[in-house]
Amino acid sequence: MRIGLLGYGKMGRMVEAAARERGHQVLLIIDPAVPVVPNPAAGYPVLCNSIAEAESVLKLVDVMIEFTRPETVVENIKAMVARKVPLVVGTTGWFDKLEEVQRLVEFESASLLWSSNFSLGVNLFYKIVSHAAELFDHFDEYDVGALEVHHNKKADSPSGTAKTLAERILSVMKRKTTVHWDYLPDRPPQPGELHFASLRYGAVPGTHSVFFDSTADTIEITHQARSREGFARGAVRAAEWLLQCPGAGKEAGKPRLGIFTMDDVLKEVL
Repeated sequence: MRIGLLGYGKMGRMVEAAARERGHQVLLIIDPAVPVVPNPAAGYPVLCNSIAEAESVLKLVDVMIEFTRPETVVENIKAMVARKVPLVVGTTGWFDKLEEVQRLVEFESASLLWSSNFSLGVNLFYKIVSHAAELFDHFDEYDVGALEVHHNKKADSPSGTAKTLAERILSVMKRKTTVHWDYLPDRPPQPGELHFASLRYGAVPGTHSVFFDSTADTIEITHQARSREGFARGAVRAAEWLLQCPGAGKEAGKPRLGIFTMDDVLKEVL
């Protein structure tokens, strides 16, 4: 595949390494914070400060992978959808605009794959937590709570992964109807509330824990990321799926049209 990167921070650099590791070519990097090379060497990547500057190279790209910031991601999505460039989005903090984006993708017959977390382990963790929550919903003596911890540079709180976990729990536990984020305002949680706390400190890559607790015992399910490499590898694999690329280093096929998530990617495996 010929890949372009929207955003070249820590995650963008890891995605670049993961793409090359899997035999793909990185043609283009778009990031206003990256100095533009006036005469890039043959073989790329071309560095551009904006999407407008990258128009000619965008025509050569099979798929763009986006890791930027919540305040820029929706405009990036709109720009790629308008240009019919398939896009994989790893930025979080914009999901309140998801319905608007979905309508746009469908109207333009575009290709978009998004996830709150591209790690294979996290996506399997979602399924494990969902199944556990469904089981514990039958036993009133067990309450549920959750905690997520990230580094102190993370732009959004709660994390997109935490929001997805809360949605999964609420979808299967009839006893829980709402989620209360962070602190409770000087009162205990109501029976129907799922309390989900967030903590930011240091350089923690990401830890998410769900607790099922009774007076007799506690069951804790935790996913702890050792690094962001799993997110990067998952994003590249998601791009391969979106482009119907049969394997590492293979040529991309015709892109899948519509809006997808990692659930769609895993369906073919599971």
